[in-house]
Amino acid sequence: MLHPSRLLPLLFVFLWSTGFIGAKLGLPYAEPLTFLLARYLLVLALMTILVLATRAPWPADPRQIMHIGVSGLLVHALYLGGVFMAIKHGLPAGVTALVVGTQPLLTACGAGFLLGERVSPRQWLGLVLGFVGVALVVANKLGHVPLAAMLLPALVALLGITLGTLYQKRFCAHFDLRTGSLIQFLPTAVLTALAAWASESMHIEWTPQFAFALLWLVLVLSFGAISLLNVLIRSGSAVNVASLFYLTPPSTAIIAWLVFDETLSGLALAGMVMAVSGVYLARTAVR
Repeated sequence: MLHPSRLLPLLFVFLWSTGFIGAKLGLPYAEPLTFLLARYLLVLALMTILVLATRAPWPADPRQIMHIGVSGLLVHALYLGGVFMAIKHGLPAGVTALVVGTQPLLTACGAGFLLGERVSPRQWLGLVLGFVGVALVVANKLGHVPLAAMLLPALVALLGITLGTLYQKRFCAHFDLRTGSLIQFLPTAVLTALAAWASESMHIEWTPQFAFALLWLVLVLSFGAISLLNVLIRSGSAVNVASLFYLTPPSTAIIAWLVFDETLSGLALAGMVMAVSGVYLARTAVR
């Protein structure tokens, strides 16, 4: 009989994949950073109530608080900000998921520097194969003028989630999920508020679709998926945790097809298979 704990990675993949869908649902009614700021403020309000009600413990070491805050800036501010801006500028949800889904390849390499894990030739092969796959997926966008505006934020998101996973595993793998979430989201909200104030109108059109997307991202993603990610980082190696992200591109593509009727060309589908295969090589090389 399958132990429930073995279902956690699959549950995480599904919940994480829906984040791209929630972003696309809500972005027509708010600019990306403003949307994220509303999400962070609601998370902070609900998590503060939970922390006070349960008397959750705070880290005893001030350095631990700093490390948790930095990991939050990387995982939330850079990653989510990049994803939302990429989708807002027209990059399809499935393609955005594929770009940031190459994270396990970069993590496998970065783990060698930060965590002392050896990067094998097979992992390097997976790295090259994965990025060739991503190039094929975005090839059909080369005729569009705003390609850089679409793709660069997704690459920033990829860098953020990669560095964030490695940093958290290295410096603050263990912390209370309730107070830790407050510590992660507070500096993220401050930075996002400053960036939104400087670059956006900060106007929100409060439609039922936007409210649904906001609540979904807060309750399912920020409380559910992020908590699962923290649990998985705590219990597994950085590379093995990151390897789960190779499942998010096909998962997101299927959901986007069902919800938005998004399609990918034959070349893009081949690129997706190539990218997933590259990450698979990176994963099996470290077992």
